[in-house]
Amino acid sequence: MPAQATTSFEAFTQRVDYSLLESLRQDPQATTDGNDHQPRQVFSGHYVPVTPTRLPEPEYVAHSSSLFAELGLSDDLAHDEAFQRLFSGDSTAASGPMRPYGWATGYALSIYGTEYTQQCPFRTGNGYGDGRAISIFEGVFNEQRWEMQLKGGGPTPYCRGADGRAVLRSSVREFLAQELMQALGVPTSRSLTLYMSRAEGVMRPWYSEGSRSFDPDVMVSNPAAITTRVAPSFLRVGQLELFARRTRSNAHAGAKRELQMIVEHLIERNYRSEISAALPFTDQVLELARLFRGRLTSLVAHWMRVGYCQGNFNSDNCAAGGYTLDYGPFGFCELFDPRFQPWTGGGEHFCFFNQPAAAEVNYGMFWRSLQTLLESNSDALKQLDAIKDRFAGAMAEELETMWTSKLGLRSYDAELMQELLQLLVSSRADYTIFFRRLSTIPQSVEDLKTSFYLPSSAELDQRWQAWLQRWRQQITNPAETAAAMQRVNPAVTWREWMIAPAYEQAAEGNFSLMRELQTLFRDPYNTPAAELATKYDRLKPREFFNAGGVSHYSCSS
Repeated sequence: MPAQATTSFEAFTQRVDYSLLESLRQDPQATTDGNDHQPRQVFSGHYVPVTPTRLPEPEYVAHSSSLFAELGLSDDLAHDEAFQRLFSGDSTAASGPMRPYGWATGYALSIYGTEYTQQCPFRTGNGYGDGRAISIFEGVFNEQRWEMQLKGGGPTPYCRGADGRAVLRSSVREFLAQELMQALGVPTSRSLTLYMSRAEGVMRPWYSEGSRSFDPDVMVSNPAAITTRVAPSFLRVGQLELFARRTRSNAHAGAKRELQMIVEHLIERNYRSEISAALPFTDQVLELARLFRGRLTSLVAHWMRVGYCQGNFNSDNCAAGGYTLDYGPFGFCELFDPRFQPWTGGGEHFCFFNQPAAAEVNYGMFWRSLQTLLESNSDALKQLDAIKDRFAGAMAEELETMWTSKLGLRSYDAELMQELLQLLVSSRADYTIFFRRLSTIPQSVEDLKTSFYLPSSAELDQRWQAWLQRWRQQITNPAETAAAMQRVNPAVTWREWMIAPAYEQAAEGNFSLMRELQTLFRDPYNTPAAELATKYDRLKPREFFNAGGVSHYSCSS
């Protein structure tokens, strides 16, 4: 904690600095006070002022002490009355230089490269965007700019007729997932606070106890909750797409200018330290394309490394700053399956091993938006095309580097890697446990069998022994290699069957299991203490296979 820690809400408000509101255009049809909660079309502008809907009788659930420390905030602030009011949706707590409203943004929807407008209630694309996510604060903390966004903050003009709320279940999941991903070293939005209200229940379709149904089979009431997520910005590929589509269709006279403004803002918010403001704007755009390609390919390689599957990787869930955003129907691969996909509505195009291809498609939508901006400059368009054409190669390089590090090798061995993937499938291995056991540099397959879900055969044992021998021949210093592998192969992962009891208990006001998971996820590369290891470092119990809400789930949140 810095010596000058922010200990009061008044001091916190002095950190405010609204770069988005001051540099981008407000919807000209917006209200002046943010009282704008009914579905409507938003034809132009980058944001809509909107006041969040407060939680009645909010209760503290959790805050991220690590992010508080990073921002220079006292942990006591999470319990401060005004702070709690603001981050449980009561914008009347705003004081000092703060504005008494937040803002929501529109974006376009593309699913695996196909543009859609029918998810918009008006069938035009002008009503799609932040339906329940309301940014409430933007400021500078320790020379770093952060935006704070309430998820479940109530309806906005983009709510599509929904209630604008988030349930405690999904809020606990997002809060804990962001904590874990940060500790795993994966670029991500961050968790700030989580408040709930047992005075407001929200009905959602979900799974009955012991259900094996693919789709939700019952309506359940869950406490309403607001989790505040924090990121350098919440700019998405889908936002650039929205303004590019309007430019291409000549939606209004200022469409192309609004596209240029959002690109300029993206550079300023997320890339200025790497892109010189002295460069001509066209050159800045080309550098943006190169840098985002690098960040996106690196991000997806990290996802593959830790077993993460985004589930719903539409372009509007793809952060233009190159980090993980929108923890909805995500999951972590336990039983190794390249086609792992926890979301019942996702399909194989967003499955675990297809995420590099999905990322390339999203990058294609990003590229097309920049192409629209640079359409009058043929030389720049050629350079932009060349950057895009290198995506697959850049992705392959990142993946090879990642697999090489997971195996503790000096260089990538494609044949060894492919054979390993086949063995993992044949042995029905647990992805995290296997690589952690491999990180001890075992000589025998017997040391790996605690990661297998099925008994091994003699023939399979022979194949494993042959693979281990070939792998060990490439390792010159076992001790150094083991230490390096344990820095990239976590000892702890997300297992949905251990998360579900935490959010179920939290709904009853018992947060002890959530606290335990916060502690566990804080240091995922260190082997947990024996008591925790017995509880969490184990194979998925048989009863949770094909269990609705645990092995698979809808996007109900």
